[in-house]
Amino acid sequence: MKKFILIVFIIITSLLSGFLLGKFINRDNDIIQSAINPEETIEESVEVKDSIDENANEILKTMSLEEKIGQMFLIRCNEYTAIDDINEYSVSGFILFDENIDGENKESLSSTINTYQANSPIKLFIAIDEEGGTVNRLSWYSEFRSVPFYSPQELYNEGGYPLIITDTKEKATLLKSIGINMNLAPVADISTDPNDYIYPRTFGKSAEETAEYIKTVVKTMKENNIGSTLKHFPGYGNNLDTHSGISIDNRSYESFLNNDFIPFKAGVGAGADSILVSHNIINSIDENLPASLSKKVHDVIRNELNFNGVIMTDDLQMSAIKDYIGEVNSAIFAVNSGNDLIISSDYEVQIPSIIEAVNNGDIKEEVVDEAVLRVLKLKLKLGII
Repeated sequence: MKKFILIVFIIITSLLSGFLLGKFINRDNDIIQSAINPEETIEESVEVKDSIDENANEILKTMSLEEKIGQMFLIRCNEYTAIDDINEYSVSGFILFDENIDGENKESLSSTINTYQANSPIKLFIAIDEEGGTVNRLSWYSEFRSVPFYSPQELYNEGGYPLIITDTKEKATLLKSIGINMNLAPVADISTDPNDYIYPRTFGKSAEETAEYIKTVVKTMKENNIGSTLKHFPGYGNNLDTHSGISIDNRSYESFLNNDFIPFKAGVGAGADSILVSHNIINSIDENLPASLSKKVHDVIRNELNFNGVIMTDDLQMSAIKDYIGEVNSAIFAVNSGNDLIISSDYEVQIPSIIEAVNNGDIKEEVVDEAVLRVLKLKLKLGII
């Protein structure tokens, strides 16, 4: 009897071992096959993309012209008129500046942002310039961080790419905990000359090294699901500050191809969500219009960089634009040149001017629709809507 039980035990054990071994082999084969032939993963990505495209188109169908044009405006947040601006203009979102943060803490600012979102039928971009170094909005204030975020150069010098990755994660976590879903960063401009206006905000190294920095930051931001913005296309170089006046760039197109475009291409390859265009006049591309208002420059972004995401202007209130072309005309040029988002402090004038321009045929409604679709897709991709 004992011998019989032993024989049965051996048979069952063998069968069970064979079954488990088969499971492990099949599992390993599945893993190997997935690595060799990753169509299944790609198909899932395509399904997600198709779902986003479908949802964006469905939302667009429900929108009035006024709502669509409002979705093209990322405006400077005025705490006294913010709710009215949402209700009257259907704005796409707010950019927070010092006046929105000074005197606040994490809880109070988060509550304010939640109020804005609750009042907006299409949820808002809440954006900020938290580059690190000389441009920080939030971390200047000890209520949000004990010390301001370091500049890219400081981070790299202290801890290389591991510290840059850690810093990017911490920024994303802090911003998202308050309700900020887009950081207007990283700076993809190249500068190695401390005398350049843009130098303190850059990585301070060559095109290839800057490209590696941009790729690292964008990838980390993507992993942490916060919107990223490459700026300031096509690259400041050693040009003047366009906050205070027009700046004309006389460099050859080849110099952009072989230098300034390289970090932007790296950012696009890493999955950057948006590109912000500067107000410099780039003579080798368009000698008549600032880059932010030039269709030729936007064609370079779409065709040379193969970028399909959101393109936005720098603030049209900056002197380089305001003094050069005026508030109303600049907004119309911005739409017709191919911008999807207009950063604006003069939206009360510019939004009605674009509505009028569409109604009288100066702007085609299809152009507006294409821009708004990109905006909606980004909001869906980031989980804002």
